[in-house]
Amino acid sequence: MDPARAQLLRQLPQVDDLLRHPELAPAVGPLPRLLAAAVVRRVLAAARQTINAEPLAALPPQLDAAALLHNLREALLAAAKPRLRRVVNATGVVIHTNLGRSPLGEACLASLQEVASRYNTLEYDLARGARGSRQDHLEGLLQELTGADGVLVVNNNAAAVLLALNTLAAGREVVISRGQLVEIGGSFRMPEIMAASGAILREVGTTNKTYLRDFEKAITSETAVLLKVHPSNFRIMGFTHEVTLTEMVDLGRRYGLKVVEDLGSGCLVDLSRYGLEREPTVQETLKAGADLVLFSGDKLLGGPQAGLILGHREVVEALRKNPMTRALRPDKMTLTALEATLRLYLDEPRALAEIPTLRMLTRPVAELDRQARALARRVRRRFGARLRVEVVESEGRAGGGALPQASLPSRALAITAPPLPPQELEARLRQAGTPVIGRVEHGVMWLDLRTMLPEDQEALMAALEEVLAGVK
Repeated sequence: MDPARAQLLRQLPQVDDLLRHPELAPAVGPLPRLLAAAVVRRVLAAARQTINAEPLAALPPQLDAAALLHNLREALLAAAKPRLRRVVNATGVVIHTNLGRSPLGEACLASLQEVASRYNTLEYDLARGARGSRQDHLEGLLQELTGADGVLVVNNNAAAVLLALNTLAAGREVVISRGQLVEIGGSFRMPEIMAASGAILREVGTTNKTYLRDFEKAITSETAVLLKVHPSNFRIMGFTHEVTLTEMVDLGRRYGLKVVEDLGSGCLVDLSRYGLEREPTVQETLKAGADLVLFSGDKLLGGPQAGLILGHREVVEALRKNPMTRALRPDKMTLTALEATLRLYLDEPRALAEIPTLRMLTRPVAELDRQARALARRVRRRFGARLRVEVVESEGRAGGGALPQASLPSRALAITAPPLPPQELEARLRQAGTPVIGRVEHGVMWLDLRTMLPEDQEALMAALEEVLAGVK
């Protein structure tokens, strides 16, 4: 090794010396010693790699000790923060898959605190004083809300599809319209989940047009299920035709086949009454005669991640007996939060007021306008000429594969912080103590009020303070 490179490597401090360094003490202090040492070793290894990779002519004469301490401090502070963290959602996308989908309401949080932190009746029947089933906790409530005969809850909707097809159609054919072979977030593809279930895909029709006769022609002695899938986050427009659920149910009954509808997002309230796009409700789908209806718990329902399976009791019982059900079952926290959310639906006005997802989807734009203007005044008073802020018209989205055509009129704060370019402002807000996630639009940072929770305003003000602390 050449002497200059070797000299720089020798100047790198020892791990123990850095752990005792006074400038690093505030960052080292909160961490367990083993973790702090691991972080220091990682930064030192990166520094060695940089020194070894640099061309000889580019090597500095001395180690930049200040830069090394800065890198160590940043790495130690980052290690003290949990990876799964709260953020302020100022994107305007209500059910934001990357940001945790639906936030839970106060009723959920209270139930979680009560049940999850203590022993509970997860699989205990108080009346009999004996072992019970975790599936019993939601059965009566979902029957009351939807009219379903049978109820089963698993850990997400993909699991619900997997379990239903494995139980009803393993080794046999499932007929589905070619236009419904969807791919949604995380590269989840319907054909692949069908293959994993052991079912054999039989696609019919064309991308834009499928008729009842296409389904009927495809039925053979190997057919087990007719499957209808919600198109999730897209729509086919124009020259189209699709088979209705009622038509599919009639066909299934004539041939003795099970009919399953994957509603995807699934909702219990007719949102068109509140000015939103019309979506079939779970209740309507069950009344149409589907043997099974599958949907998510953390999208339009506004609860925790879960897959809800509703339908005819004997069909649901067959799924319950599948050994796969145990691997896909929900835990006590999911069931607790889901029950608390569903109880709110017994009183629809209360559900709209207390389930954050429904509240954000249905908030009047006039209310958002008032809130945006009040927040803009507060920002101006606090930061003066250091920030420029104005209220602009914005368009939010439902997100999460729900209501794909619905545009939600909204209001946003358009913020500039000279001399920071908008991309730099966006990055700094994203890296604040409580990250603020917005969007750059028309060359300006936009923070959409539709998806900001009441307590988010304080976090936003603190984040803006952090951003401006380093701006001259």
